[in-house]
Amino acid sequence: MIEAAEHETWPALDWRQWAETGDTLHMFTQIVGKTRLALSPMQNHWWNVPFYVTARGLSTSAMPLPQGGLLEIEFDFIAHELAFRRSSGDTKALPLHAQCVAEFYSAYLDTLKSLSVAVHIDRLPVELKDPIRFDRDTVHRSYDRDAAWRFWQVLTHANTIFKRFSGNFLGKISPVHFFWGSFDLAVTRFNGRRATVRPGTDSIQSEAYSHECISAGFWPGNGGYGQAAFYCYAAPVPDGLSAATIPGPGAFNDDLGEFLLDYSEVHRSSEPDVVVLDFLKNTYAAAARAAKWDRANLDR
Repeated sequence: MIEAAEHETWPALDWRQWAETGDTLHMFTQIVGKTRLALSPMQNHWWNVPFYVTARGLSTSAMPLPQGGLLEIEFDFIAHELAFRRSSGDTKALPLHAQCVAEFYSAYLDTLKSLSVAVHIDRLPVELKDPIRFDRDTVHRSYDRDAAWRFWQVLTHANTIFKRFSGNFLGKISPVHFFWGSFDLAVTRFNGRRATVRPGTDSIQSEAYSHECISAGFWPGNGGYGQAAFYCYAAPVPDGLSAATIPGPGAFNDDLGEFLLDYSEVHRSSEPDVVVLDFLKNTYAAAARAAKWDRANLDR
């Protein structure tokens, strides 16, 4: 199936058809992500925790080890394995296949131990309504190789378009990175102004949204929306943004408080790259206009 799918520019990705695999893979990425969180020095807005799209999957990038040297962990969606690489030259790999999260977690810890990597991992997943500890999770146990590959293929295309979109901004901007907590690929622009702290905001959200920003991204359908979509939101939400309209596909979703472009529209389009890039440009323009950003100095 992979050979046939390679001819699709933006492959089909229906969350309903691979939700079980997606939820299991989400837990796998959280386990590895918590390793990155534990090993990487703190950066603003938690930029020390995401993964990055690679030519084979998703990588932590090189993480410094307390005893010296570096460790990189990569989800390889071509070989369907989790690759561990130390700067000492030591390598290991875990197969990605149908297994419960508890089994994966145990094998993962054994692999780290075999590489002489000692790290404390918080066993409770984050950003979930009903989290199950990794070592007790026998519920999530699916892995469809073709679905995982298709998900990564969409991420590779989105990653390229997000980087093209980023090139026209002169202000502070994040890398294009994959957040394993929310399970989405995102890029965020800032105008340089501090944001007012919202009542009830926890320390994680306070750091993430300490400054006014406009963020765009892609998520595969988890989190309640039920289908893959590109999104754009402003934080804090400026007055009048919900009434804004944009040309072309996509619209403001009142329930979520952000612009959405369903992935199905991208997949069906004869010019999917153009559709996504126009959505990013148009939603940024609408949000920046509503928030009164100084675009003369921020935009190229």
